[in-house]
Amino acid sequence: MALLAAVLVWAVLRPRGLPEAVLAVPAAGLAIAVGAISPDHAWEEIQRLGPVVGFLAAVLVLAHFCDVEGLFTACGAWMARWAAGRPARLLTAVFALASVITAVLSLDATVVLLTPVVLATATRMGVQARPHLYACAHLSNTASLLLPVSNLTNLLAFTASGLSFTRFAALMALPWLVAIGAEYLVFRRFFDDELAAPLPSPDPARPPELPLFALVTVGCTLAGFVVASALGIAPAWAALAGALVLAVRALLRRRATPLTVVRSAAPAFLAFVLALGVVVRAVVDHGLADALHRVLPDGSGLLTLLAVAALAAVLANLINNLPAVLVLLPLTAGAGPGAVLAVLLGVNIGPNLTYAGSLATLLWRRIVQQHGHRVGVGEFTRLGLLAVPAALVPAVAALWLSLRVVGG
Repeated sequence: MALLAAVLVWAVLRPRGLPEAVLAVPAAGLAIAVGAISPDHAWEEIQRLGPVVGFLAAVLVLAHFCDVEGLFTACGAWMARWAAGRPARLLTAVFALASVITAVLSLDATVVLLTPVVLATATRMGVQARPHLYACAHLSNTASLLLPVSNLTNLLAFTASGLSFTRFAALMALPWLVAIGAEYLVFRRFFDDELAAPLPSPDPARPPELPLFALVTVGCTLAGFVVASALGIAPAWAALAGALVLAVRALLRRRATPLTVVRSAAPAFLAFVLALGVVVRAVVDHGLADALHRVLPDGSGLLTLLAVAALAAVLANLINNLPAVLVLLPLTAGAGPGAVLAVLLGVNIGPNLTYAGSLATLLWRRIVQQHGHRVGVGEFTRLGLLAVPAALVPAVAALWLSLRVVGG
């Protein structure tokens, strides 16, 4: 527990901007060295996480080179033009784009690539940036419910659930829409004053053309996920193909170097995920699993799913959502896909309550501050206290309904 706490505190603070892996990797080695986890169990955990981490690397490369192609710049120009002088319309555009980008290109694309574009767009239009920046943070978590590729937690849950790619998406489509809709209503109420202020004039700039090559590549990659899942092939191969197409195109056009490609995969973060998995496995083996097993309810009814999701949300804010899902999935996998997806709702929506709830939120805060914009802990928490229950409860009800209509 002490090692896990140290790793998470380091990830939150990142002294001198050092990567999360700087402490996580030695902590995993120390856990093995002192016998908290055997080398065999550690290697087993690394093998379990390996395909998921490889998939994440491919998606990160894909998102990075979509940015190189100009996809996010074009999205920002479209938002400014569509808003037509009304901040509320800009918020609607941010919700729509952030939801789609998070679902298709993963939450990292929304946090790292879309957030600066949204800030620049709001500044250029002369509108308060706060509602739109907070929307990027919240939707990087909430809007990541739809597809297995949207979030690292989804990839882990997808593996544990035994569902196909299309069945996973079918079950999560209604909870995804309901959660986003609930968040939107909360934002409209919470930021009512900022959204009511008129803009001086619409932005007359002509938006750049959408990068068709990037859009077609992303579309083919998504189709590849469906086909690969139907054929029993790991979806990581489809993600790798899409990433290679855009990376090779950028290399041939001299818009990237081999080192750029490697950096876009965030190898330090990938090492952090593997090391964190080893540390969490050690904690699970030494009592946490037994403690949680005693409080986890059995069954597949609505109240049971609500209890599982609430427990996952609380645990995500206590120890971060990635360790939370690593702990809870082995305990709920035997109860069927309903319990697994309820955990996913908790660990994806719940982190909007605190900064420490997810790595995405921590990264979002750092990016916003680097661009000279301050966000307050108090305001973030007040917004989360309204948004999390408003989104989580109806999303769980929607999941319960989907399980009965679509079937687990």
